[in-house]
Amino acid sequence: MGNAALRLSEHDNVAVAIDDIEPGSTVELGELTVRAVERVPLGHKIAILPISCGAKIVKLGVPIGSATADIEVGQHVHMHNVQSDYLNNEEYHWE
Repeated sequence: MGNAALRLSEHDNVAVAIDDIEPGSTVELGELTVRAVERVPLGHKIAILPISCGAKIVKLGVPIGSATADIEVGQHVHMHNVQSDYLNNEEYHWE
């Protein structure tokens, strides 16, 4: 698959899928190569570094939420494992 995601800042621990990413496919981000462990839909985030429970999710170089569970490299990062810093997680929203 190659470059199916974009890392928006060198400080980010997630990248944004620019196409659906299927399990087992690889995402190349410069010198970093990530193998997806689960499906990541277009527009959602994929972990490009290990993220510990309670650690900040960083996108565009800015913390956007906290991990509610340990997140391994290649996992889908979304409302099921992130508590937003800006919105409640009780309503459907894009993050």
